[in-house]
Amino acid sequence: MILNCRHFKAGPDLMGRTWQVDLLWLQTAVAIRHSDSVDVKFRLSAGNELVEKVVSMRHPDLLALSGQKGRPLTDSWCIRLAAHYLANVIESGNDSGGTLLTARPEDLAGILEE
Repeated sequence: MILNCRHFKAGPDLMGRTWQVDLLWLQTAVAIRHSDSVDVKFRLSAGNELVEKVVSMRHPDLLALSGQKGRPLTDSWCIRLAAHYLANVIESGNDSGGTLLTARPEDLAGILEE
């Protein structure tokens, strides 16, 4: 379980690396990609490797999940969801290698069930 979603370790990945993950920012993607989604950007480092990942979560999906759970849709909740999603991607090896990771509604619902 991630206690601090702004600065945490994730892994090991399939190559045995544990990544230091740091939150860079959260913003609505309508401003940068004309997408009705919330983007959360993280910087990952493992040894000399440094990569950035953006977890994109569709706003309608977030509204539906927050309604189902009876909780407000807040920035901190989105950051926590994105952090757990990113950790799951790292540990499962489901990373496509690109910068943008688009979370499916069932992925986010699964995180909330954990």
